[in-house]
Amino acid sequence: MSEPTGLAGEAERLDAADALAAVRERFVLDDVTYLDGNSLGALPAHVPARVADVVRRQWGELRIRSWEESGWWTAPERIGDRIAPLVGAAAGQVVVGDSTSVNVFKALVAAVRMAREDGDGGPVGTGGTGGTDRTGGTDGAGGPGGPGPVRDEILVDATTFPTDGYIAESAARMTGCTLRPVTPAEVPSVLADRGGRTAAVLLNHVDYRTGRLHDLPALTAAAHQAGAYVVWDLCHSAGALPVGLDEHRVDLAVGCTYKYLNGGPGSPAYLYVRRDLQHRFDSPLPGWNSHAEPFGMRSDYAPASGAVRGRVGTPDILSLLALEAALDVWDEEGVSVAAVRAKSLALTDFFLRCVGAYVPDGRVESVTPAAHAERGSQVALRCDDAGEVMKRLIERGVVGDYRAPDVLRFGFTPLYVGFADVERAARVLARTLAG
Repeated sequence: MSEPTGLAGEAERLDAADALAAVRERFVLDDVTYLDGNSLGALPAHVPARVADVVRRQWGELRIRSWEESGWWTAPERIGDRIAPLVGAAAGQVVVGDSTSVNVFKALVAAVRMAREDGDGGPVGTGGTGGTDRTGGTDGAGGPGGPGPVRDEILVDATTFPTDGYIAESAARMTGCTLRPVTPAEVPSVLADRGGRTAAVLLNHVDYRTGRLHDLPALTAAAHQAGAYVVWDLCHSAGALPVGLDEHRVDLAVGCTYKYLNGGPGSPAYLYVRRDLQHRFDSPLPGWNSHAEPFGMRSDYAPASGAVRGRVGTPDILSLLALEAALDVWDEEGVSVAAVRAKSLALTDFFLRCVGAYVPDGRVESVTPAAHAERGSQVALRCDDAGEVMKRLIERGVVGDYRAPDVLRFGFTPLYVGFADVERAARVLARTLAG
């Protein structure tokens, strides 16, 4: 155990120099050290008044008129356009609504359908033809314009959050595919071996348990080289680090908004469909909100154009507009994804230093990668009695969370977490472990 002297003073100096420090005042916080923003973000202080206006004026006074006069009907696309730059996407490609689980289902089934269309000699999203990979080369199965390989497999992250796995299994049964769980590290070799049969790949950008950041550009390129479509789950990366959906030609992506985007408990998720694929996006959940004429009340379904195809039913307006208000924080001067990422890495580096200084050797082990290129915005520590330790930490005013069987998770939301919070958390952790 190294000498801890001076870490509290260093934290004070780092907070004094922090360009994002003032943003903390935009959130409702107390004396608790809150390091669970990777599960539920803190409440932006202005949100309650905005929600009160929605309830009292827009709903209470305008009532049905608010669908038009208050912009309720177009809120899913309008708020999607506000999320878009936070995940590296241009406007018109993100729609907000439903849960992450529902959006995973929509995206994955649509991806399989597009892959099957490619294999039948139909259009390919990057401009090729059936039987060619999605970067323009050949895969040896089928010729231009002819039938391509049989796309009957879905690859899913074997370490994924369980819901994604459940949804993938159901999507595989519905589409007649075989589901193959593989770790992200295994994806390139599996695609090289069996890529001609892979329809879609479902991956997490950041591992929810360990905080490992996966290589989105390389894995996306590997999927495209094999002629497959890729769906990324951004729940633990959006609002915490750069994503680059457009830059890296990601096909489809989903994510929640109640973690680093601070949208509130159960706030609606979002779906990204790359612009050149939108006309081919065949949702397995076509609803009246995604109809080309939603008020035409036609018995036959005709999909709307653009990202609106990702909508299903009537949006949850109260949660949706609370999220819209929460996103105002990103309009503050100096607040950017790049600034948040820089502070995130500084916070997690400092936390690991403090843990190394305060906690006896061998008592905890970090399972979060040390390399910045492989780290999200959380630190996960393996600890034999993690569940009981976290319970005692919360009693002492340090809130993180626990994942079975032995992981303490600490999430760092740079918009409201400071370096003094980090130092205190490590110090209280050491005291807790000492009994």
